[in-house]
Amino acid sequence: MSNASKMRSHYCGLVTDALLGETVTLCGWVNRRRDHGGVIFIDLRDREGYVQVVCDPDRADMFKTAEVVRNEFCVQIKGLVRARPEGTANDGLKSGKIEILCHELTVLNASVTPPFQLDDDNLSETTRLTHRVLDLRRPYMQNNLMLRYRVAMETRKFLDANGFIDIETPMLTKSTPEGARDYLVPSRVNEGHFFALPQSPQLFKQLLMVAGFDRYYQITKCFRDEDLRADRQPEFTQIDIETSFMDEQEIRDMFQGMISNMFKTVLATDLGEFPVMAYADAMHRFGSDKPDLRISLEFTELTDVMADVDFKVFSTPATTPGGRVVALRVPGGSEMSRSEIDGYTEFVKIYGAKGLAWVKVNDVSKGREGLQSPIVKNLHDAALAEILKRCGAQNGDIIFFGADKAKVVNDSIGALRLKIGLSPLGQKVGVFTAGWKPLWVVDFPMFEHDEANNRWSAVHHPFTAPKDGHEDWMDTDPGRCIAKAYDMVLNGWELGGGSVRIHRADVQSKVFDALKIGPEEAQEKFGFLLDALQYGAPPHGGLAFGLDRIVTMMTGAESIRDVIAFPKTQRAQCLLTHAPSSVDEKQLRELHIRLRNPLPA
Repeated sequence: MSNASKMRSHYCGLVTDALLGETVTLCGWVNRRRDHGGVIFIDLRDREGYVQVVCDPDRADMFKTAEVVRNEFCVQIKGLVRARPEGTANDGLKSGKIEILCHELTVLNASVTPPFQLDDDNLSETTRLTHRVLDLRRPYMQNNLMLRYRVAMETRKFLDANGFIDIETPMLTKSTPEGARDYLVPSRVNEGHFFALPQSPQLFKQLLMVAGFDRYYQITKCFRDEDLRADRQPEFTQIDIETSFMDEQEIRDMFQGMISNMFKTVLATDLGEFPVMAYADAMHRFGSDKPDLRISLEFTELTDVMADVDFKVFSTPATTPGGRVVALRVPGGSEMSRSEIDGYTEFVKIYGAKGLAWVKVNDVSKGREGLQSPIVKNLHDAALAEILKRCGAQNGDIIFFGADKAKVVNDSIGALRLKIGLSPLGQKVGVFTAGWKPLWVVDFPMFEHDEANNRWSAVHHPFTAPKDGHEDWMDTDPGRCIAKAYDMVLNGWELGGGSVRIHRADVQSKVFDALKIGPEEAQEKFGFLLDALQYGAPPHGGLAFGLDRIVTMMTGAESIRDVIAFPKTQRAQCLLTHAPSSVDEKQLRELHIRLRNPLPA
């Protein structure tokens, strides 16, 4: 890495024994200063790592400066690269075999006492985000952001090699319904009108396909005003891609190659094969459209079995349209204490479940007598026998049950599957296998029914193409329509997803009709796209990957905030800059805005 300049010749962390005997000039921050009986040692740090600097009292002016430097002083040193004394090498550092005998030491800028030690691993997130500049000096954060840079560069290299061109799209655009709330920007020169920050470049990248650019990409910011979680931010970064004249399989193959290449180059990891699973199978087996395949636990369908039992908790959802009853068998789980089971019961309630029924299998050969559970008395022998058979129950297992509306069952038991699988018990009983488990989930439904408003909504977005022939069902049975949509999943995280788009105006109109978006509303919100589709729009499709999520997984960080330089909190606030903040009355008047409930002075 070339970094020579008038101020420095090398990065601290890259000085190795290959430079023995040479004089180097380094710049960086004092990570730690140690006075060992008249000899001062300085651990000098920059983005590439550490190097040990030795300051001898023989050089009086230099040594006098070394006596006053403290942690986080920004300094320049000039000195001789020499081998460390025998037995003192640090194998954990690239520079661990050498040290710098300091000849000159210059303080470029002193530092006040930092609010925390950079090597403190027990910092609260509030402290870290408030003092983010110092937090970003920590090797953990520097390594995360350097890895993020490498991921972005490998993405650009791959896409450039495959003929994709980087085209910017507007940040100030039109508010359109895409599922989440828009961030609105008032227009000063167009009174009473607003721009929206883009939730994605979806419409613009389709317009670029119509315009004939053929292969587009962008690593771009997207904005969604939604409730936040550990893997969400109000502004996040997408690797956004669109291409013409490629079908669904070709698109998946190309970008599977991109992600595989990224992991191989950045992490030296081979992701291996990407199995393909239909959405319906994923929901049936795991209750999730992004199943974590490191966990071997699967649902056992029991809806039909429970239809005639006396236990209303099971029979009611089993005989109600849209209801579902499933079992989740945990091998070796009978060792769970009652308090652990009660803890899982409270956990599933977060997802809407009313409770959590269970059966411990002590001796499967004894039938009813070999089972331990408060619900066994409510189930007839035939049902119990079928449960044990379908679950493949073995002695020492525990079987959990979910019974409710299908969504509640899928969400609650799906979450329970993850919680148990990722727990120490999951590893102990062998239902968790470490490593990378990629997956394509395909054949998503086009629409889902919004019961509250008695209307259909788009599962992905209203520009997703239906499977060939499925457009004929949009008028009569939208729930049957399957989309040319696909998600890439890795270890239970959706890395990215996309679809083949609708390129014909007549098909797009059918989708709007199914969504009860009338011609006037469609023209008002999407007229520019509908008009463009009339000018020989090519078949096209694409997808978007979440750069933040990819880097979070690669680094093993607990939150995407640890891979973003200046993130927001879960309340969508920046503790460093104190954004968002109030603005003065003059600015509001210029924007023709009056606050309904003015903030206190």
